[in-house]
Formats: sequence, structure tokens, C-alpha cells
Amino acid sequence: MMEKDEKQKSGKSISLPRTSTADLMGRQSVRATFKLTEGCIDAISIVSAHLGIKQKSLFDHLVEDAGLLRSIAREIQHTELTKQNRIQKTFVISKKSLVSLDNVSKDFNAPRNALVEYSVRRLLPIIAKERKKHYKRKKVLGEIASHFKEGENLLQKIGNLLGFEDPIYHRLESVMNIYETAYNNIESFIEKTKIIEDFQPDI
Repeated sequence: MMEKDEKQKSGKSISLPRTSTADLMGRQSVRATFKLTEGCIDAISIVSAHLGIKQKSLFDHLVEDAGLLRSIAREIQHTELTKQNRIQKTFVISKKSLVSLDNVSKDFNAPRNALVEYSVRRLLPIIAKERKKHYKRKKVLGEIASHFKEGENLLQKIGNLLGFEDPIYHRLESVMNIYETAYNNIESFIEKTKIIEDFQPDI
């Protein structure tokens, strides 16, 4: 009864933004296969790893905008891709992105693979920026490793001095365990993203 009274007092009801079945269906995930250069595939992987974005989300961001795709298509109409070794690669993308890509490709007689590659070129400035940051991260990792080693040495010293059952030792040991986890995660991230070091923008 109280809940009913509160609703009457406010005189307001919560309204949610409307959506449509078509919009929801467009967000379904589908698989699409393209023939792309190794550099193009690497560019998608690099940005995805460095920025922590799923490849599907990144791919959708690049090709979902039909207006931008049409602008690219006008530039590359009837253009043949240069003869480079291309790799057949399957991506998971939204149905909406795939429909947009197929429609623009058909309307402008622009190769679908070319549309993808030219869209991926938009990532090059991001990769250039992330490459510089990557080397700074590696330098920082070296400093973290030295600092972590000092912490381990201090922990050992405290254990030898006070005993390995001492409360102070245990408190610092718990801190060092957290530190070790963080250090390993940072090291793993930098190792995972080192593909950027050898990246050749052949797109």
C-alpha cells in the first residue's frame, strides 16, 4: 500500500528508451571471412590488445558506420588491391556491420576486402602512439622488477631478523604476494602486446 502511495505522490513513472526488433537482431554476432594482409590483421590485434577492446567491438566500430564506408568506397571504386600475400581470416562481427559492409560493397562496386583494409588504416595513428607508450612501459617494467627484488630482499632480511612467524613478516609477506601478482600481470601484458614492435603497416 505504501509503495502505491509513493507512486501516486511522485506522479511519475519510469520510461525506458524504446528499441526495435530490427535493432536487436542487428546486434547478433555472425562470422565473416575476409582476405587481408598480415599487417591489416596485426593492426586489429594490436589495437585490441593494447586498448583492451574486444576484436568484435573494434571491427564493428570500423565498419558499422555506413556513411564513412560510403566515403571510403567512393575513393576505391573499381580499385584492385595490390598483389600482396593475403590471409583468409574469420572475424566475429555484428550482423548490422556485415549488412552495412555488404550493401556498400554492392552499391559502389568496391571490393569488400578493400573496404575493410582501408577502414583499418584509421588505426595507424593509434598504433604509432601505442608503440611509443609500449617502449615506455618496458622501461617502467624494468624499474618495477628492481623495486620488487628490493622488496623480496627486505622481506628475507626481516624474516632472518625477527623470525618467519613474526607478525611484521607476515604483514609484509601479504603485501609482497599482492605485488608479485601485479608484477606478473604487468609483465604478461607487455609480453602479449610486444607484437607492436615488429608491426609493418603494409595496409
